[in-house]
Amino acid sequence: MNIPNLLTVLRVLLIPVFIFLFYLPFAWSYLAASAVFALAAITDWFDGYLARRLHQSTPFGAFLDPVADKLMVAVALVLLVEEHANVWLTLPAMIIIGREIMVSALREWMAELGARAQVAVSNLGKWKTTAQMAALVLLLANPPVMSLWVILGYVLLLVAAALTLWSMFQYLLAAWPHLNGSANKK
Repeated sequence: MNIPNLLTVLRVLLIPVFIFLFYLPFAWSYLAASAVFALAAITDWFDGYLARRLHQSTPFGAFLDPVADKLMVAVALVLLVEEHANVWLTLPAMIIIGREIMVSALREWMAELGARAQVAVSNLGKWKTTAQMAALVLLLANPPVMSLWVILGYVLLLVAAALTLWSMFQYLLAAWPHLNGSANKK
């Protein structure tokens, strides 16, 4: 167990903490939940940086890091959909969660074919993640009443959903020769 892997495990352990804080019946609970989520989001960047910098990448970290990210984002989106209960949050949440499931399955299938590198994380995915995390931090920090911060959170979440669809399209395009069988005919 190295520092990057400990940070990834910490991210998973912070999920129930931010859920608990989110549901507390106090005015400060939104901000506290958002702060814990933001801390978890920062550890996502930091564990990857440390793993590369210290040459401490491990199979365990390569497995758990994307799982921790997807769990953290999906849980935050589900909490927010329940709390906000509107199309401006539900539709992007559905797109983001659906894409994560589809791309995870696509990556697993491509790995079985020995073509995993064709659907590796791109820079577009990093922009998507940045917009998504910023939106979630803003939305978790504020009650579901229209304010400048909530509107900015919705806009960033819509941007993240658009980038999500675009990156999914790129992954599907890269995998298309394998999906339609033309890669096997060569």
